[in-house]
Amino acid sequence: MIESKRRALIFFIIAALFAAAAGYFTLQKVKELNNDLGTMVTVYVAGADIDARDVITPEAVAAESIPQKFVTAEHIRDPEELMNKVSVVPLSEGDVISKNMLKEASAVTEENNRLVTMMSSERVSFDEPLEPLDRVDIVVSNRTDEGNNTEIFMKDVKVARVANNDGQFSGVQVEISLEETPELIHMQNYADSVRVIKANVGVASQEVAAAEEEPAEEAEAAEKTADEEQAEPEEKQEKPADEKKEESGE
Repeated sequence: MIESKRRALIFFIIAALFAAAAGYFTLQKVKELNNDLGTMVTVYVAGADIDARDVITPEAVAAESIPQKFVTAEHIRDPEELMNKVSVVPLSEGDVISKNMLKEASAVTEENNRLVTMMSSERVSFDEPLEPLDRVDIVVSNRTDEGNNTEIFMKDVKVARVANNDGQFSGVQVEISLEETPELIHMQNYADSVRVIKANVGVASQEVAAAEEEPAEEAEAAEKTADEEQAEPEEKQEKPADEKKEESGE
């Protein structure tokens, strides 16, 4: 009986050692695998079905964690990269969103309008750097057999986007009607000079206009007050004359 217990104890100890060794090697293998794959990284996927050309909204995306080893430069890791973007292909729920399938959403505000790019060149020049939503006038100059001609080609055109090259302003996209689009493109290609001038509209110009109106209103009010004051003595002078007429009539 003692011998059998001894054998059982020996087998139990050996089994425990094997189990401990197996657990140790398994843990080491998991650590190696984790080191190989790297830490988990959050990327963004479609949280719902997204149609092609639809603007991607925060409600339409979801976060998902994948190993660092499988993350590429095309994965979206910052939700800001999805702002004002559309997908060029339809996405189903759970599909990974990559940068190569994204495109900037159109800045056109009306269906019949188009965006036309105007980059600084030998023909096209800008008086000053512009910002989105600025308004500009486009002045065109041409040399003809009849002489030189400069005219305002378009007025109060909306700037939809601004282009920069190495941090320097280089051009714009303007929003114009479909009918005006070929005319502007023609001028860019064949006019001798196209000059883009910032239109003086906005808060500053409104303040200037208001400042100019205030003195005019004050002068008008002062003139009106002076007329009223001048009219009062005349009425007082006319009243005694009327009374004399009434007395003489009696």
